[in-house]
Parts: sequence; C-alpha cells; structure tokens
Amino acid sequence: MASYTANQLYGAGTPTEALIGNKTFTLTNPTSGSAYFTIETVRDENGFYNTLSATNSLGVYSNFVSINEDTLVTSSYIASVVVPSGESSFQFNSTVDVATSGSNLRATGGISLVIS
Repeated sequence: MASYTANQLYGAGTPTEALIGNKTFTLTNPTSGSAYFTIETVRDENGFYNTLSATNSLGVYSNFVSINEDTLVTSSYIASVVVPSGESSFQFNSTVDVATSGSNLRATGGISLVIS
C-alpha cells in the first residue's frame, strides 16, 4: 500500500509504485468542487509516446464509489477521471504489469491518494 500527498500529485506529479494485479485507488478531495486525477505512462525524451511506450492504462476500471464512471477517459497511455468532493475510489486491473516509475500520478484540487 502506498500513499501520495497532494504536494506529490500536483503539477508534473510523481512516479507510481509497481502496479500488478487489481489495485484500489482511494482518492480524497478536500475541496468543495470537482478535481481531476490522472495516471499516465512516462513519455519519451521528446515528450511523446512511441512504439516502445508501455500501454500502462489499458485494463479494467471497476467498482466506482462516489465517482461517476462516465467521467473516466482512457487511452492506451493515459487515464483521467473527475473526482468529487470527499472520499471516493475505483479499482484498476491493468492488462500489463506496470513497472515502478513506469507511470506518473497527477491530480488537481489538493487530492491525496492511497493505492492498495
């Protein structure tokens, strides 16, 4: 289980732990409005995805709690969701094993995160 603070997730974000198997992402949004959470495959040295980029965002997203799953936007390399005020969660079961530092975690609005 790993915890990420709002400061770690702000801006460019922070590298993720290894994500193997089904993981629960528990998000806490302390603001009164919606904010955003993003997980993104690390880009190449030119800022792009290429044919060697891992498809870290492919998988099954499920068991949304207090999150409207219709706000989830995904591609092979990036996934983002609107996070309402308070605590919410979802599960992600990646189709590939995401290596340590293989993706970056980012959020707006002071969101903190626990992955279990």
